[in-house]
Amino acid sequence: MPFTAPLDSPFTSFWMAGFECTDQLNAFGNRVDFLNLTGHLQLLDADYELVRQHRLGTVREGIRWSQVERRPYEYDWTTVQVLLDAGRRHGIQQVWDLCHFGYPDDLTPLHPLFARRFASLCRAFVNFYRQQRPDDVLIITPINEVSFMSWLGGDVRGTAPYCVGQGWEVKRGLMRAYIEGVAALRETDPTVRILTTEPLVNVVPRPGAGPAEVRQAREVHRSQFESVDMLAGRLCPELGGRPEYLDLLGFNFYYDNQWQLEPYQTLPWANEHHDPRFRPLSSLLAEAYQRYGRPVVLTETSHPGQDRPHWLRMVAHEAVQALHAGVPLLGVCLYPIIDRPDWDHLTPWHHAGLYDIDLAAETPGLTRLLHEPSAHALADAQALVARHRQLARAELMAMSQA
Repeated sequence: MPFTAPLDSPFTSFWMAGFECTDQLNAFGNRVDFLNLTGHLQLLDADYELVRQHRLGTVREGIRWSQVERRPYEYDWTTVQVLLDAGRRHGIQQVWDLCHFGYPDDLTPLHPLFARRFASLCRAFVNFYRQQRPDDVLIITPINEVSFMSWLGGDVRGTAPYCVGQGWEVKRGLMRAYIEGVAALRETDPTVRILTTEPLVNVVPRPGAGPAEVRQAREVHRSQFESVDMLAGRLCPELGGRPEYLDLLGFNFYYDNQWQLEPYQTLPWANEHHDPRFRPLSSLLAEAYQRYGRPVVLTETSHPGQDRPHWLRMVAHEAVQALHAGVPLLGVCLYPIIDRPDWDHLTPWHHAGLYDIDLAAETPGLTRLLHEPSAHALADAQALVARHRQLARAELMAMSQA
């Protein structure tokens, strides 16, 4: 069966696969490289054949900035070329993250040359790509999850620059680079599509909270949009954001993306207790769409352990609900498609992918084990969304002929 995506979508398929590509410094100051740790680089051809078997025609990949630019303004595209060649061999569309959590050793978002260096990387990548693929649709995420990275590196010392209480300054530094990067991308190639990828969350007060707590929770909830607001020039216009920089709005949603502010606790996504504070995913996607009026993509979603298939079916149901409500949802990316370990300790694996890793193997990461319940759930999810789209097309045809 062929890959299918909405007719006006730049993506090859509605259902997509994401390969974990983080190259960040972890909480202990050690550089991680998930492209190698998960075996994806070593098993690239096999991995692409696996995603094709599940009719996933689009994948998210990362260039690993820390590996591409080991010396300032000097770029080594060797590994990126390997990825590009594999995509062409297997007919896979690749969406590119230029900065997926990792920076070169001599940079942090607080460095005075961070934005300049990133803008130069953006120009260099587009020139490298267009020299061999002049006519492809090129979709780029400049910096992945600015909201999360500004918290991780700016407030809880989880990565560079290892700060506490500096989340806002780190966010400004990342968004200054993001905006200058988008300007550089568009100057180099006006046809480049920009895909933001920010966490989609719901933050609520505790039951019986007073007005002050309700206001605080509402403010924290709204803060999830600060990065995209900066990109659009709605917030901190001095950074240079513009409305036309908003293009494809990607949102990442996991099981712990809804929580009570104080005392902190996650809202159970299955909602067995019918907590009225829990919001369906379709409602959160509709809120984001109404705020910006741009097409949306669920750019990351998965669940660890045995609940993987149940989560996937829930996501498919909510995707249909969002489409039915008029949200232009262009796709859903299963992230990660291949399991990954913990960033900081590297030994516990999340068991969150469509494929697990054989940890008993001599080299963990080099043997893929299909999680069959998830594979069945994916097939059901694909069929559910396809049926909705077929019905929607039939209704449009009937209306046009009336």
